[in-house]
Parts: sequence; C-alpha cells; structure tokens
Amino acid sequence: MQFPSILAPKRHRPRVNPRNAAPALVFSTVLALTALLSQQPAAAQSNTNDDVLIQMKQAFQRGDKARLTALLPQARGHALEPWAAYWELKARLQDAPANEVQDFFARYPGTYQEDRLRNDWLLLLGQRRDWDNFTASVDGFRMGDDAQVRCYAVLVDSLRTGTATQAQADEVRRNWFAQKDLDDGCLTAADRMVAARLMSTNDAWKKARLAIEANRPQAARAAVTIAAPDALPLFEELNASSAKFLTGRAFVAAKSRKELVVLALIKIAIADPELAASQLDSKWGPMLSAEERNWLWGTIGRAAALKLWPQAGTYYANVTKNSDLSDDMLGWRVRAALRAGQWKEVAPAINAMSETAQLEPTWVYWKARALASAGGDERRAQARDLYQSIAGSRGFYEMLALEELGQRTMVPTRPDPLTPEEKAAARNNPALARGLYAIAIGLRPEGTREWNYATNLHDKGGMDDRALLAAADFACQREVWDRCINTSERTKGVVDVEQRFPMPFHDTVLRKSQDIGLDPAYVYGLIRQESRFIMDARSGVGASGLMQVMPATARWTARKIGMNDFSPGQINDRETNITIGTNYLKLALDDFDGSMALAAAAYNAGPGRPRSWRNGPVLDAAIWAENVPFNETRDYVKKVLANTTNYAAIISGRPQSLKERLGRIGPRDAAEPEPNKDLP
Repeated sequence: MQFPSILAPKRHRPRVNPRNAAPALVFSTVLALTALLSQQPAAAQSNTNDDVLIQMKQAFQRGDKARLTALLPQARGHALEPWAAYWELKARLQDAPANEVQDFFARYPGTYQEDRLRNDWLLLLGQRRDWDNFTASVDGFRMGDDAQVRCYAVLVDSLRTGTATQAQADEVRRNWFAQKDLDDGCLTAADRMVAARLMSTNDAWKKARLAIEANRPQAARAAVTIAAPDALPLFEELNASSAKFLTGRAFVAAKSRKELVVLALIKIAIADPELAASQLDSKWGPMLSAEERNWLWGTIGRAAALKLWPQAGTYYANVTKNSDLSDDMLGWRVRAALRAGQWKEVAPAINAMSETAQLEPTWVYWKARALASAGGDERRAQARDLYQSIAGSRGFYEMLALEELGQRTMVPTRPDPLTPEEKAAARNNPALARGLYAIAIGLRPEGTREWNYATNLHDKGGMDDRALLAAADFACQREVWDRCINTSERTKGVVDVEQRFPMPFHDTVLRKSQDIGLDPAYVYGLIRQESRFIMDARSGVGASGLMQVMPATARWTARKIGMNDFSPGQINDRETNITIGTNYLKLALDDFDGSMALAAAAYNAGPGRPRSWRNGPVLDAAIWAENVPFNETRDYVKKVLANTTNYAAIISGRPQSLKERLGRIGPRDAAEPEPNKDLP
C-alpha cells in the first residue's frame, strides 16, 4: 500500500514554497500499514481527501459530535483513519458502551490511538468506580505514563486483595505529590492509604502545602479534606485572605490550626517573602514545630532567591534540617549560595535532595565544584569522580565537567553506518509513517505524539540506540528536523552529530551571520532551540518562523537595519526570517557587551529582565545562568550555549570551550553608553 502523493519521495516532487506549504516530506511504500488500516484497496485509501482529516480535527476541537460522526465514513481507508476513529469515539466516550470501546481496541491494535483511547477509558472507568472493566483493560495499557491511572491501578489492587502494602502507599504518595492539579485517582488512593494508616495526615498536609505553592487551591482543599475535614471552613477563610486569617484568628495549639497557619504564611511568602519572614519571626515561629518552621523558611528563602535578593541566604540559614525541605527549595538554596559565594552551603543542600535529584547533571556538577573549592586531596578526588560521571558533549553541565577534567568539546566519533535493513525497518514502521504523514498534512501535534509513542513508549524502554538512529535518519531524510533531532538525542551509547546538530539552510545562515559579524554557530545554536528548524513554527505568544521572531520585534528590527519594504506577512519567508532574527540577535549581543548568555536570555525573555538580572555581584556566567528566575529561560540559555559549542566544534573541526563563551557577568559599566535603549 502507498501513501498519498504528498509523501512521494522528495526527489520526485516539485519544489514547494515554504511560506505556503508544509515541509517537503516523503516516504516509501509502507506495507506494514495494511494490517492496521482498513481493508479497502490501496487506491481508495490513497485518494481519500486529507481535508476530511483536517475537518475532523477541527470538529473534535469544537466538541462537534454530530459532525465527527458524519465525516467518519469518508475517512475510512485513509492512512490516518485511526486518528479519525479516535476523535469520533473520544468525543462521545462518556456515552459509549464498553463493547464499542473494545471493538476500537481490536480494530487498531498496537497503535498510539488504541493506547490513547485506553488511557481515556481507564480514567473514565476509575471515575465511575467500574473496577471490573478497569481491571479488564488496564493490563493492555502500554504507555503507563498517566499518574492518575497508576493510582487507580494501585487502588484496584488493594481493593481486590483486601489489604494495601507500604510499597503501594509509597507509589501513591509519589504520584500524588507530583500531580499539580486536582485529580480523582491519586486523591482517592491517598484517602484509602491514610485510612489504612500506610500514609499519614502529615502526607496530606504536605500535599496541601505543595498545592498552595503551585497556586492550586482546589487541590489543597481536597488534601485538607483528607487531613482534617473539620478545618475546611478555616481553609476557605485563609484562601480568601491569608493576611486577614492570620490577623483575625486566635491561635489554638492544634495540629490542623498550625498547618493552616503554615498554608497562610506560604501564600504570603510567595508574594512578599520579607513580610512572611517578619511574621514568622515575630509571632508564629514559637508556636510551630521545627519541621513547620523549616518548611516556611525554605519557602521564604526560595521566594527571595527567585527575586535574586541577597538576604535569601539569611532566610535559608534559619533552616535547622535540610531534609525538611523539598527538592525545589534545596535547589534554590544551592543557587542562592552560589550567587553569594557561600560554597560551604552547596554540598549539604545537594546531599539532602532526593536520590533522583542528586543524579541530575546540574547538581552533580555543582557538588563537584563545591568539593573542589574546599580543597584537600580527598575532596578533589571526589570532585574528579563526580565530573567523570557526567562529562561529555551531551549538555551544558556535561561540557563544563569535561573542561574541569582538562578537556574540551569535540565532535564525537560517528556510529557505524546504518544498514539497509535498519533503514527499511524504520521506513516500514507504521506508527513512524503515520506520524510523518500527519505532520505533512498539517496535523503536527498528532504526528509528533504518534512518533514519540513509537520511539519512546510503544515497547517497554523504547527503541534501542540503533533503532533510534534509523528512525532519526528517516525523519532527517524527510527534513522533519524536530523529530530528527529529538529522536537522535535519545540514544545512550552513541552520538550521531549530523542528526543531533543538523545545519539546514547552511549557505543562508552562514552568509547572513558573517555579513554582520555574528558567529554562525551561535545562530545555529539558537535556531535549534527556538524552532528545531521548523519553517512554519509559531509559538503561543505569536513568535514565528525559524528564529521565532515576534511581530513587534520584526518591525523594530526592520526599521533599525533599513529594511523599508518589510511587511508582517514576510516573517515566515525563510530569508527574511533569518535576516531579521540574526540582526536582532546581533543588536542584543551588542547591547549586552557581547555576552552570549545575556543575549540569549534577552532573546527568550525580552531585554528588560536580563538587564535587571545582571545587577548584583560579578559572577561566573554559569552561576548567573543557573540563577535565572524563569525556568524556561534558565533552560533556554544553557541549551543555546551548549548547542553553540557543539556547532562550533562541527563547523571549525577543532575542540571548543563552553567556559570561554560564558565568561563572567555583572552590572553594566555606567560609563558605557547603552547601544539600544529601545531594544524590544
């Protein structure tokens, strides 16, 4: 069976205008799809109008059940029929009989859509407390990545056996704490575990604290209902006004009252850490337990650290037991200590983190730096072992660890070439084929989910390295660069740099960069992070194209560089987008004294914020980057700089230093004029 002509091999297709069409994609005959799709003749399948699928996606988004049902017959036999059938049944799943759901599972076995609907069905069965049908369906759930379904599964197992185990309670606790929003599955399972005394009311209060910190009052209210249902009226008061609650209520030394005070002070600390510290010091501290005080000082310290206040370390110094803090609080304790040069505080805070957090390259690197700074042969040896455990070219801290060992980032040796059989296996994988086809006709979210499912989740543990390389090659050859990069990044034992760091539009990027004195490796590093080279990429806030340029920024930059004929409609033109993006990046780089880290932060978060964030002590740029208050921007800066270093190694053919690109960051020299005060 063949896919429609939109996916014919690229060399046999006419050129398309990237402003008006999806990226040029291809793939060959995929015989394996025959068993998964309708039994209609291939010609009928190939001629089905792709517009029907687009219309069905739109109807699904509107919740138009009648339209979906009317269109479904026209989608029968289409390569993406499983999506059409999924949308139609999902829209009316609440009313669908169990046998129809089972028929769907049988019609599309092994597909993403079957597993996706199974996930939806299991959630619905859990909400209905239909444990018989839940038990019958849960074993076939391959993704297994839904925390609420896992909680329901534990609940069902404990109900079936009549007893719950401590291991089950621990799993429920982990899943419950990880869920930000209110969910029925983990809440119900947690309630049962508390009733069975395998979890305590302290767990419920901790969940309430985490929910208040995440600004999820409904989830906090549900946790309070488990911990102390009689305290709900008081919870409503503090949720309405924490200040009024703390002022108007006489203190009673009951556990629930103390925990409600903690919740109220958490709410205050998020907005005004100084006020919360004052209240904790002057009134509430002596009335609370040591654990409650430690949690609050951790909350206050984190809030101050997020504001880059120097007193963050002073607040954290009131914590008497690091293990009373969450990983997030401890992370910000480390960041505040780094910013203040308090290296002795770093390792103890990292050692108090969960085992999982301690293994993250971020904290492995900073613990090693702290040990090395303490001096002594034993500590330096420990630091070296830690550096060696993460050193490499895969990421920001891996590269910095490599440099601490006296080496620089080099282009890794490429793996053995893929065999024809390995390439054929990727081409003949039905899920990969459907994923690329969906992307080709404009259903990028659906195509991406199906592709990721095929590579990561369909089989336990996901594809092995060779299969991942073959899948990445399949996407690379079709110029679906985001799937090419993301799939290749998942390999563990080998690195194919041509897949991980492709250089599309090579001549244009190099010419535009060199014309204005900009490092092309920096441009490639930024584009890779911004859009993954997707021509028609568009962000939720309106940034467009390869370099994700905002409309207002594009107009300002066009005026600045004398592009008088610019119009907003040109922003998705490849040449124009690269011209505008590279010139804006150069202007930002000049504005920030040539600091790649500051300019990258400005590109992501706007220039005003990094202008403020650079005030304070002069820091290693790695410390400055780790203290960026926005999670997205912190991650962005580190990835752009790591990308840049890898691209520089590829382009130059020589070892490269990330440290040299980072340098140091501090306040602007007041004597130096600002090049572009109006930089948007």
